[in-house]
Amino acid sequence: MHLEIVNPEASLVSGEVESVTVPGIDGEFQMLKNHAPIVSVLQAGKVKFEGNPKITEEYKGLFSKEGNKWVFHIDGGTVECNNNRVIILAD
Repeated sequence: MHLEIVNPEASLVSGEVESVTVPGIDGEFQMLKNHAPIVSVLQAGKVKFEGNPKITEEYKGLFSKEGNKWVFHIDGGTVECNNNRVIILAD
């Protein structure tokens, strides 16, 4: 599935991943390939993804690793998942 993480300044991440976990307002949830379409508001917390998408060079310092997953902290935002494409608009 394809992941895009963008913020008001730039596109931070773009590429194929196996899973994405986000901090929804009603709790953390994970999206895998063929996930049902969803749009959700996100609260402050960790976005975690497994895979090797392209991380924009100037923003690599904002990402860390926990085991085999990349981690990115957000202050909130929205997520849309549809047709194996996940777009996160991060604050």
